Amino acid sequence: MAYVTHCKVRFQHCDPAAIVFYPRYFEMINSAVEDYFADVVEADFNSMHVEGHVGVPTVSLETQFHAPSRLGEVLSFSVAPTAVGATSLTLAIHAHCGDHHRVSCRLTLVYVYMTTGRPVPWPDPMRQRFVTEPEKG
Repeated sequence: MAYVTHCKVRFQHCDPAAIVFYPRYFEMINSAVEDYFADVVEADFNSMHVEGHVGVPTVSLETQFHAPSRLGEVLSFSVAPTAVGATSLTLAIHAHCGDHHRVSCRLTLVYVYMTTGRPVPWPDPMRQRFVTEPEKG
């Protein structure tokens, strides 16, 4: 089962036609990933980046836009791991508004030391959370 978080489409996300301007989807996707790490992996970005000096930059991103999203709608973003490597994590992310599929994305993150930018292996507690189903929220 995938982790699910929500995002209301705000004016800041939209172009003059009041639909989501496609680069804003990448910000929403990043927010969904950040929520997933905080809620499921129990590693919020502040503790990782500021306190632990580690990060998870995106190294690969493939996205399909299925239908426009409009100002005022609430999008549900599902996040599910599809592959866990020694230093990488691939996530499948889908955004829906009700029954309507809006965006799908496959992205790969790499766990790195921020001071060197070099990949390092996932800590075991994080790795275990990637392979454990999130609780329904």
